[in-house]
Amino acid sequence: MSGDIAVLGAGMHPWGKWGRSFIEYGTVAARAALTDAGIDWTDVHSVVGADTVRGGYPGYVAGATFAQALGWQGARVTSVYAACASGAQAINTARAQILAGMADVVLVVGADAAPKGFFAPAGGDRHDDPDWLRFRVLGATNPAYFGLYARRRMALHGDSVDDFAQVKVKNAAAGALNPNARYRKAVSAEEVAASAVVADPLRLLDICATSDGAAALVLTSMDFARRHGAADPVRIRAVSTVTPTYPKAVLDLPDIATDSAAAVEPSPHSFRASIARAAYEEAGIGPEELSLAEVYDLSTALELEWYEDLGLCGTGEGAKLVRDGTTALGGRIPVNASGGLASFGEAVPAQAIAQVCELTWQLRGTAGARQVAGARVGITTNQGLFGHGSSVVAVR
Repeated sequence: MSGDIAVLGAGMHPWGKWGRSFIEYGTVAARAALTDAGIDWTDVHSVVGADTVRGGYPGYVAGATFAQALGWQGARVTSVYAACASGAQAINTARAQILAGMADVVLVVGADAAPKGFFAPAGGDRHDDPDWLRFRVLGATNPAYFGLYARRRMALHGDSVDDFAQVKVKNAAAGALNPNARYRKAVSAEEVAASAVVADPLRLLDICATSDGAAALVLTSMDFARRHGAADPVRIRAVSTVTPTYPKAVLDLPDIATDSAAAVEPSPHSFRASIARAAYEEAGIGPEELSLAEVYDLSTALELEWYEDLGLCGTGEGAKLVRDGTTALGGRIPVNASGGLASFGEAVPAQAIAQVCELTWQLRGTAGARQVAGARVGITTNQGLFGHGSSVVAVR
């Protein structure tokens, strides 16, 4: 398709708590992606950096930050911030530049050095900021609303704490096979149940950590890829960055307000489902064509929501997919073959890019012990705070 772009290189800095600058992590990932692509840094026409708001002033201009760290060479730069969707927005920005003929070779980089514990809002009083309000008015940390979503699934669909635990068991088994993962140890359902309660019904092992880490991609035009000797590269076929549809009548925490549906009927699809639908529509595929998916498992219960939002099963049927082994390595549609956030933790600007790195390696057939056999089509999906969609379709 004319709208395809090539993924020539993918690279990561292993995730963990390293105590160093996000700039260092991003530079390591960028150099790994350049090496993987067989591209010299001086051949890069554009750098798109996914921003972190925790890295001081350089964090807000990540494109220039990484370009300077790699050595000024005149490339155009762009910096993107969209919370957890920053990486997908950066990929989309790179894609737009390539398809518009502005650049043939674009380096996309995201990196973060996250605080210990849950994410708190930036300092200062901001009474019109929903993120500030949910902490000050509700006291709703991220794990608090993860727990509310889990309770909602239990009430509506009959999910159990063991269903949630099985998601962690599955993702930990995959993460144990991933050299870039922070947590590389198999976990049993009994260990999940025995871990500390954080936000009932969720335990410590149901919830993702906050991490340091980085991911990078070298994206090019299809013509450049062929000239460079890549006759059949992994290709990005769609990027969805849609917003919710008015009226948004179901509470979507951490946003603490809804629209009235008295005059206008709500969409039959949730915001998260609309993110995936837009990606499928642009790519010209349906969920039945997927080989694998990388989803945003902030908690075990939220992963089950994504199964339904992606159309892998009907509403309320997510837990059955886990119990049947459908979404495990070796199952019909492996989800989070990387190990997911359960195994990595959140390095916010990097995670949507890291998802595409995993699709790239899987579609190339180079994912090692966690390889999904015959992978040809993959999708990523996550959600940035307050209406940022994020989904990428990659094909081989």
